[in-house]
Amino acid sequence: MNAHLKFALITAATVLAVAITGSLGVWQLSRAAEKQARQADMDVQSAKAPLSAADLHLAPDPMALQHQRARLRGTWVANSAIFLENRPMDGRMGFIVLMPFALEGVSGSALVVQRGWVPRGFEDRTLLPRIATPAGVVEIEGRMALPPSDLYALGAPTVGAIRQNLYLPQWKLETGLPLLPITLQQMGTNADGLLRDWPAVNLGVEKNYGYAIQWFGMASVFVVLYVWFQIIRRFFIRPRNNTPNV
Repeated sequence: MNAHLKFALITAATVLAVAITGSLGVWQLSRAAEKQARQADMDVQSAKAPLSAADLHLAPDPMALQHQRARLRGTWVANSAIFLENRPMDGRMGFIVLMPFALEGVSGSALVVQRGWVPRGFEDRTLLPRIATPAGVVEIEGRMALPPSDLYALGAPTVGAIRQNLYLPQWKLETGLPLLPITLQQMGTNADGLLRDWPAVNLGVEKNYGYAIQWFGMASVFVVLYVWFQIIRRFFIRPRNNTPNV
């Protein structure tokens, strides 16, 4: 192959490789910036005064209340509780207990509360744990959150007390309650025997910075190799003449 053509091809390939890896590094930085903005929004939400039942009832978009604190009064609808299975907490498998909460002072509003986590029995996996549920009007505190994430499941949504996932439209029909689309992760003391060690929301900004460093590092390697082999060795380091003198 002609030396000039070979040099041109290697140059073009290097430029392309540096452009691709560099752009991927920039993209990772932009993703990190987006997550930082979301984290700042979450911090602003969590710093607001606790929501009341009226705030939830009057909110034009309840999903916009995510990450806000809430202090609510109402009554538990204990006979409609469901248990989401295969949910780990503190390294153990068990149930997340979901229970409707009828809000006091606002007719026609109820909220799904993630009350906490309980371990599952090993001898009888269909045995439901007993959950201490006070009767009458109670006050609870928590953080507004999306419903628990879905696990992979085959077929139609399940029914009954033990379920794989929460399918809110179906549960609304079953209970006849006007459940809001957002849920509350209950906080506070564990006097009812439920574990509430909810994982902190981690957007993974550090991963994006790590990936960006890797992509920029690869781009730098391409540049260094090109400069060494195609410029320094080609134009500045002359090959040794090993022909013996006669």
